[in-house]
Amino acid sequence: MPNRAWTRLTLRRPDDWHLHLRDGAMLRAVAPHSARDFGRAIIMPNLVPPVVTMAQAAAYRDRIREALPPGSRFEPLMTLYLTEATDPDDVARAYLSGTAQAVKLYPAGATTNSHAGVRDLGKVRPVLERMAEIGMTLCIHGEVVDPDVDIFDREAVFIDRVLKPLRRRVPDLRIVLEHVTTQDGVDFVRDQPRNVAATITTHHLVINRNAILAGGIRPHYYCLPVAKREAHRIALVQAAVSGDERFFLGTDSAPHLDQAKLQPCGCAGCFTAPVTLPILAEVFEAAEALDKLESFVSLNGPRYYGLPPNDDRVTLVRGEAWTAPPAILTDDGPVTVFDPGFPLHWRLEDQAAA
Repeated sequence: MPNRAWTRLTLRRPDDWHLHLRDGAMLRAVAPHSARDFGRAIIMPNLVPPVVTMAQAAAYRDRIREALPPGSRFEPLMTLYLTEATDPDDVARAYLSGTAQAVKLYPAGATTNSHAGVRDLGKVRPVLERMAEIGMTLCIHGEVVDPDVDIFDREAVFIDRVLKPLRRRVPDLRIVLEHVTTQDGVDFVRDQPRNVAATITTHHLVINRNAILAGGIRPHYYCLPVAKREAHRIALVQAAVSGDERFFLGTDSAPHLDQAKLQPCGCAGCFTAPVTLPILAEVFEAAEALDKLESFVSLNGPRYYGLPPNDDRVTLVRGEAWTAPPAILTDDGPVTVFDPGFPLHWRLEDQAAA
């Protein structure tokens, strides 16, 4: 049983190193939830159309800032969507001007709005080499899309077919393997001597593939990469609570309207932003590793990206069990909030007092 001695936990304000905020009505509805808890977030560029250029990133950043609550100090860190037509000079200008923090590699067809992604890595090598020269990070959705590869094996096959050769060809490129879901991914990161890190999501720490499929299909647990076997979930927890600075939080909080999730071919994504910190406190408490939570959510990510940790603090308090609201409302309809499947006892101090 976990040690229940902890009743308060004060952390430097966390950051989210992988976040979907969408646009329009969805952006206005979900952005305040991330801004409440996090100081910064790496913002995903898979809009329609995607955020490809420096000018598009700057415009999207302005729309995010307009959607934030008055007085919010939340800082959106922008990414550029890598395509086979991406201009290396534009990427360099975006990074050196501070407009974009990273570039996102989506294998074409791997996930939501990824059809403009990369099919042939050889065609983007000039961009990757320029990024290596200037120290810009490549955030990777690490899955192959070959229909002959089982969906539960896509990450492991990507590592062997794509990521290892990429490391040999451009060894100075800084890489974040995003939303790692397997022991294979954890082992790959641990085996690299430099320039490689990984984000771990909230939901992959608490669900395995049974949550999606056992006892009926549960579409609100369907995400990409899809949750894997329990052994892989345990490997992710062990990496997260280890204190290893190469692993840090990237929620991949990915809101979709319920009407888009509850379809014969529903969207992939879990909306975890409103409940991430309480869920993580439960996970780390169960692992008797609450003393490692600050490293995972507040310190390791800034260290990898060469940024200072946030100066201000947040406090989590432990009390009576509570449940999050089942959904939030947008102007276009409801968005279901991720349910971890167990009671939550931790919450932010200002919420506990409300």
